[in-house]
Amino acid sequence: MFDLGKPVVLAASFAVLAACARSGSPVVDVAAEKAAVEAVSLAWKNAYNAGDVAAVAALYAEDAVLSAPGERAVHGSAAIGEYFVEKVAEFGAAELTVEDEPMGDVLASCDLAWQWKTYKVIDKAGAVVDAGKLVTLFRRQDGKWLIAGDTWNSDATPGAPTGPAAASPSAAPSG
Repeated sequence: MFDLGKPVVLAASFAVLAACARSGSPVVDVAAEKAAVEAVSLAWKNAYNAGDVAAVAALYAEDAVLSAPGERAVHGSAAIGEYFVEKVAEFGAAELTVEDEPMGDVLASCDLAWQWKTYKVIDKAGAVVDAGKLVTLFRRQDGKWLIAGDTWNSDATPGAPTGPAAASPSAAPSG
């Protein structure tokens, strides 16, 4: 007996590709898309520095993945919120803040965007106690940009903690 499954799937795939090629891309305001993604990054930093864990967690998609240095990946916005409860408290107690240095460019295509940037962690005296880089993946969901993937790493040498951030150098810079 002849199996029609594979030829039908193959033909349907070609039809979808041909339809996509003919439909053309919708007109997109690139500057507005970049600004919207950058606004999510800024909201993350402001919420984190303010100790607002609920606002931080709300910026993540339900199926987001957080990949903090030296730790297992955290899956889902609820688990990510739980992860940040302790980290935000530690940062607040140590009177640390996260600053972007500089904001990286946003690259977007359809409903996905990503941003690479550098960060620094500042103590209350204004001294830099940690610095590094991060990559954040964003996904537009129901017209709103959310964080879908998040990872960062410190420029500090692993195993050589120094200063107040040594208690938790992986606690912050994200979004």
